[in-house]
Amino acid sequence: MAETQQMRANYSNEEEVEESPKPETSGSRRRRFKASNMFFGEMLEMVDILKKADYDGQKAKIMVKVVKSLHRNFGVRRSKDHLRKRWSDLKLREHEQYRKIWRVLQKSK
Repeated sequence: MAETQQMRANYSNEEEVEESPKPETSGSRRRRFKASNMFFGEMLEMVDILKKADYDGQKAKIMVKVVKSLHRNFGVRRSKDHLRKRWSDLKLREHEQYRKIWRVLQKSK
């Protein structure tokens, strides 16, 4: 009887060990930024930088400037991929939003 209880105790301990989550140790330590909605001011800043730097013509280091500017001015951290996709969406799908931003930028000059 004592042996079966001991075996059950050992078996239940093994289950607990197996059920505990193991930390993921992936080789890459990439930062993951949550892709949340952008405020109008953030989009305004992004479009202003990308238009001044002629993003469609040269794409090398411009997106890094946008990421740093948004972090400095708004305290948000966005990934370059997220900003690239948002820029593309503004130009191709969200014409009205893009026009509003462009009008505000024209008035501020």
